[in-house]
Amino acid sequence: MKNYTSIEWIDANKTLRLLDQSVLPAKVVYNDYTSAGDIATAIKNMVVRGAPLIGVTAAYGLVVESFRVKAADISELADLIEKADVLLRATRPTAVNLFWALDEMKRLAPVSKFETQTQYKAGLLSAAQQLAEQDIQINKKIAQHAMQLMPKNAVTFIHHCNTGSLATVDYGTALGVIRMAHEQGLATTVFVDETRPRLQGAKLTSWELKQLGIKHYLIVDGASSSVMSNNKVDLCIVGCDRVAANGDVANKIGTCNLAIVAKAHKVPFFVAAPLSTIDLNTLCRSDIEIEQRDGDEVTNIDGAQIAPEGVLVYNPAFDVTPAEYISAIITEKGIVYPPFQENLQKLKEA
Repeated sequence: MKNYTSIEWIDANKTLRLLDQSVLPAKVVYNDYTSAGDIATAIKNMVVRGAPLIGVTAAYGLVVESFRVKAADISELADLIEKADVLLRATRPTAVNLFWALDEMKRLAPVSKFETQTQYKAGLLSAAQQLAEQDIQINKKIAQHAMQLMPKNAVTFIHHCNTGSLATVDYGTALGVIRMAHEQGLATTVFVDETRPRLQGAKLTSWELKQLGIKHYLIVDGASSSVMSNNKVDLCIVGCDRVAANGDVANKIGTCNLAIVAKAHKVPFFVAAPLSTIDLNTLCRSDIEIEQRDGDEVTNIDGAQIAPEGVLVYNPAFDVTPAEYISAIITEKGIVYPPFQENLQKLKEA
């Protein structure tokens, strides 16, 4: 039974409440935020993470900033909100939902639509709430479409990183598919990649699956070939941070390794992707900026050093899975099969 929430707007004091994912599963801690700067730090430090949730969190970042700052008039307030927008956009470069959500805030609540500061603040809040509710409905639609891919009676997944209620406003993308399979009565088993270096699979996905009562096994990232060789695995399913026009998919580091192994073992590899992650302006994997993170994430685990002092570290947060390794991309508007270049374009146009 799910008894937590990743994000909550507290209207009484105009505060955004976020579940601190950096301390799970040892502690369940909620932090309150009242400025765009603090929210930007929370995104950058992965207190809050997951592409859909980052987008909605950034949207609320504009809202809390609008209530925090003092402005002489609506024009000055709009200038201050624009500065907050720039600050939030600089936090995580790979996840396209961040930029999509902030663009949606401008579309849904343009300053030209309002006459007073009060109206503008209310408009920003309404827009952010709309994005939050939309995210929940999108995730459920993705899961509903994915059910046609499920075998009868029982299903075994491999899942990488974390894509559930902790990565979204509520239901989850790839983990939402697993959740719905379980809720619809399929005997559901999940092999959960630990997801080095930040261990989102071990710390977050396993915690979520335990809350939901879904049978799962935690595995090291390098065990996927062994698992597929020695167990009947029906499919791999992952989320994503950006889908290029040709179907290349940026996701948490290690996703591409899993996709290659899945193809070698003839296990279907599916990507759960809200339309907001499909970026037709990004032509292919070479156009995707990959965030590089601090080497301490690799050399330390929970404060304990596991590598020699001063070792050189290469720590990309994401990799890009070429379209040729992907069986299909599951969106809220349906399942997209190869050729992705053609079919993603048709989907977005529709």
